Amino acid sequence: MVLGKVKSLTISFDCLNDSNVPVYSSGDTVSGRVSLEVTGEIRVKSLKIHARGHAKVRWTESRNAGSNTAYTQNYTEEVEYFNHKDILIGHERDDDNSEEGLHTIHSGRHEYAFSFELPQTPLATSFEGRHGSVRYWVKAELHRPWFLPVKLKKEFTVFEHIDINTPSLLSPQAGTKEKTLCCWFCTSGPISLSAKIERKGYTPGESIQIFAEIENCSSRVVVPKAAIYQTQAFYAKGKMKEVKQLVANLRGESLSSGKTETWNGKQLKIPPVSPSILDCSIIRVEYSLMVYVDIPGAMDLFLNLPLVIGTIPLHPFGSRTSSVSSQCSMNMNWLGLTLPERPEAPPSYAEVVTEEQRQSSLAPLGACDDFERVLPGPLFAYIQEFRFLPPPLYSEIDPNPDQPTDDRPSCPSR
Repeated sequence: MVLGKVKSLTISFDCLNDSNVPVYSSGDTVSGRVSLEVTGEIRVKSLKIHARGHAKVRWTESRNAGSNTAYTQNYTEEVEYFNHKDILIGHERDDDNSEEGLHTIHSGRHEYAFSFELPQTPLATSFEGRHGSVRYWVKAELHRPWFLPVKLKKEFTVFEHIDINTPSLLSPQAGTKEKTLCCWFCTSGPISLSAKIERKGYTPGESIQIFAEIENCSSRVVVPKAAIYQTQAFYAKGKMKEVKQLVANLRGESLSSGKTETWNGKQLKIPPVSPSILDCSIIRVEYSLMVYVDIPGAMDLFLNLPLVIGTIPLHPFGSRTSSVSSQCSMNMNWLGLTLPERPEAPPSYAEVVTEEQRQSSLAPLGACDDFERVLPGPLFAYIQEFRFLPPPLYSEIDPNPDQPTDDRPSCPSR
């Protein structure tokens, strides 16, 4: 393409983070600059930007219409999240080569700022899959008379945040399964599998602690394993295309007949992967942890525990909550805990409030205008008089026990 005196056309974003990577969320303002460098004076009809965000799926399937006839069926679908256009220089019409309304740009480098706001409604996270994608981009177009337009497109990333510090994502996930192997008329003992993880939500870089127990009562040697899978689902024209990919895995020790293996928090690290996509109507990205027993010569025994990969990591409060729930569920003897026989007495009033503090707190009624304006006079006076009095003395013995009406012992009704 002949650019003439146009040396370069570039797009840069004003990044919201320290990594200088353009990453945004719904409701954010996307801003940046279009830079134009020319080697001589040029006349321009317009300089425009076009920003767009959309999800798109596409795949093909072969179909047979007869013995000698075959055709290809296309499946496509698209969802648009926003479509924004703006004119930085010039006017809307670019379909003629008229010399009217042209803008002169002198030799050198020139910058033109742009800004637009992403929709407040939830957006799908940027994603590139085998049969579809979610993309966001800004395109700049320079139009001049008698020249082909100069166009440049630059993508930016959108994350629809998923906070894993929500009750549903902090709840433990667990399951139990058993399988009995049969060979003709012979039946061996069962293989049992129990597995649990502390929560459902994780972020990339975290390690999943797996608690599991595998018991092999069969006559074969089996191997316990665990793996994280990503499932991509694409929807178009009432059809669904699914792709399942292995993300990470681990292997336990081989178990011979009669042996048992226990995983007390065996760790499986989550590599850098895209977050779960749960709100897009045509693309879904989901994760699961599969804990399974590899059985030679038979179908594997497996448990699927759902996962959600989020963007907002676990904060200390969520970690403590998860840890407590995990300990309670793992330790079945927690009901055996008992309270001490004799509770410790609380501190006396004099240990908490000194006489000097008490006297200084008893301000005259007229000094508390704010309370008096809000509360009626009698109620305010009552609170002012009694709120600083010490509480009654603590005693392990009830000073006013119930007195029986007579000396005869009470009996249940017959």
